[in-house]
Amino acid sequence: MAPPDGPGRQDGGLTTGEVARRLGVAPTTVRSWDRRYGLGPRLRTGGTHRRWTAADLARLERMCELTTTGLPPSEAARLAREQASPDAGRAPEQSAAKGPGARTGVRPGGLRQEGRGLARAALRLDPGALDELLDTVIADHGLVTAWTEVIMPTLQAVGRKWGRTGEKYVEVEHFLSWHVVGALRRSAPPAPSVRPGATALLACVPGENHELPLEVLAAALAERGVPIRMFGAALPVEALVEAVHRTGPVAVGLWAQSRASASRPLARHVAAMEWGVRGARTRPVVLTLGPGWAGQTVPGLPHPSGLAEAVTAVRSVVGVTE
Repeated sequence: MAPPDGPGRQDGGLTTGEVARRLGVAPTTVRSWDRRYGLGPRLRTGGTHRRWTAADLARLERMCELTTTGLPPSEAARLAREQASPDAGRAPEQSAAKGPGARTGVRPGGLRQEGRGLARAALRLDPGALDELLDTVIADHGLVTAWTEVIMPTLQAVGRKWGRTGEKYVEVEHFLSWHVVGALRRSAPPAPSVRPGATALLACVPGENHELPLEVLAAALAERGVPIRMFGAALPVEALVEAVHRTGPVAVGLWAQSRASASRPLARHVAAMEWGVRGARTRPVVLTLGPGWAGQTVPGLPHPSGLAEAVTAVRSVVGVTE
């Protein structure tokens, strides 16, 4: 079988469902483009069975790019069929007139095929296609790999590359993030039973509202049977201290996206908290999580560099192993 990012399979091309996932559209849309605009595959087996080659996929990718500029589908299909013309290699914004409110057809470079499909579905604000693609990539690769290699790079592409066009795509970022959270919660198993002395507490530091990476960590830990208590964004200092006192976690993960929100005094204070009977006091292991702690980590406190490392560190502290 060809690699996931390859243009097609050596055994005769991709199925319609596989093509749809790569493009970020519904299979019915792919079939409709075939029937209405002649963008079907050149290779068919068993009469009506479609097998899509690399050239077929390239035409459909062109169709997707052009339709996001605001072109009518019929005109986009005509241009997609003319890929061999001198204009075929031009960017969509150069070869197609942009209507009122049209988005520039930007292909997020450097993304895997699944990421490009996610980006297109998010750009179209298509909830059904986005949910299906997210569920598929998590099921196919596992949560950690799906986040690290597909979902996070797609979110970064939305915020970075697309932003350079002058269109900030804020609604696309919010839309994609919301659906990622939904996919995480759908994929996670029921929360493991809390065990005294073997629980992790996760929270964003006060003033930190970027909780999506912490949601990913919580889902990955739940997937691996680690009991957690998740407190989400911007937990006030007093509430964090009270939560630690009440739950007695063996590990506390403090997420900071920005350097402005990371607080060394807070991390030291939580790490120094004690509970239990005299002579057998217990302290939590505090993990400083996120890019906000870079360059200002606290001596003696673990600072995992990424999601996989954070999962490993928390599991080690909690005592959950394979």
